[in-house]
Amino acid sequence: MSQNGRGIRLKQIGRATSRSRVDGRAGDWSPRSTMPASAAAAHHDDVSPSHGAAVVGSETELLAAALPFLEAGLRDGDLVALTCPEDTVALLCRELGAQSSAVVSDQRMSLLGARAPDALTMCSRYLERAMAAGSGRLRVVAEVDFGDEPADWREGQRFESVYNRLMAGAPVSALCLYDRRRLPAPVIASAAATHPQLVGGTAWRGSGAFQDPRTYVPSLPLPREPVEDGEPVFAVDDAPTLAGLRHSLGAVIASLVPDRDQQGDLHLAASEIAANAFRHGVRPVSARVWAEGNRLVCLISDHGTTYSDPFSGFAPAHGPDLSLGGMGLWLARKLWDHVDVLPTDAGLTVRLSTRIR
Repeated sequence: MSQNGRGIRLKQIGRATSRSRVDGRAGDWSPRSTMPASAAAAHHDDVSPSHGAAVVGSETELLAAALPFLEAGLRDGDLVALTCPEDTVALLCRELGAQSSAVVSDQRMSLLGARAPDALTMCSRYLERAMAAGSGRLRVVAEVDFGDEPADWREGQRFESVYNRLMAGAPVSALCLYDRRRLPAPVIASAAATHPQLVGGTAWRGSGAFQDPRTYVPSLPLPREPVEDGEPVFAVDDAPTLAGLRHSLGAVIASLVPDRDQQGDLHLAASEIAANAFRHGVRPVSARVWAEGNRLVCLISDHGTTYSDPFSGFAPAHGPDLSLGGMGLWLARKLWDHVDVLPTDAGLTVRLSTRIR
């Protein structure tokens, strides 16, 4: 629980396939589109129309966009939620006054407090709660902060884009605040491409720059991590068995990651990606691991060329019944900071990277 400026108690919940390219040579990955433009256009309506972005540069502009949106939700009986930094929560609650007691705050609904799969899970849980009472709708104000590095920005751009697809048809409205005082220019620029609506004050209008997620997500640039230009600490070009590769990955991760919990998480996810390569890809399966400073990068490749799902890993492949499997990329996105799926005409590589705690 947190105390706002007028003594109102706010509910605070949570805090914050040929040869694969794993040889360490310089160069960037060039993602191929997984869908022709004409086919993507046919799916343009399969996105959430109530997902808006407001680019703001002052408290006045922030309040002009967020307050009317929040007040309308409270009048209509929506479940109203904030997923914002604490100073923005305090500002909005001060302006809402006594109404703020009906507002929930939870950073785990966005990348402020969770990685993408967990943030989407929290959104779904709040949506279920909203549908069981009041108007049956969820209304969310989220302030965007993807992190400090381009790899963080890329994860955030994917999240915002995929949200449109996964929440299509759901009774939820979301207003995302992009604050020019906090965010780098590339993140600000991405708002129009990842939100069907742009918001200025109380006016919502269609974004002419919006891109269908099926087109946008595969089009994001996938530059190599700088550490990949050095010698890997582990390399195998044709792993003979899945068990052997899992064991080797576990040993090298344990040697590089001091925190035992993080060791286990990273090994679990890398093992699942390796299992995908053996079970669903085309052998041979290759792997590389690099480490430099607090950065760990793991690439796992096979020769398969049938990958075509830009939304894979944001939810379990077979739904909530995890006994059915399909958890590889989902676990990776939950447990590593960055996950890039790199399909080319030569094969498929999954690049995992994270900060070492």
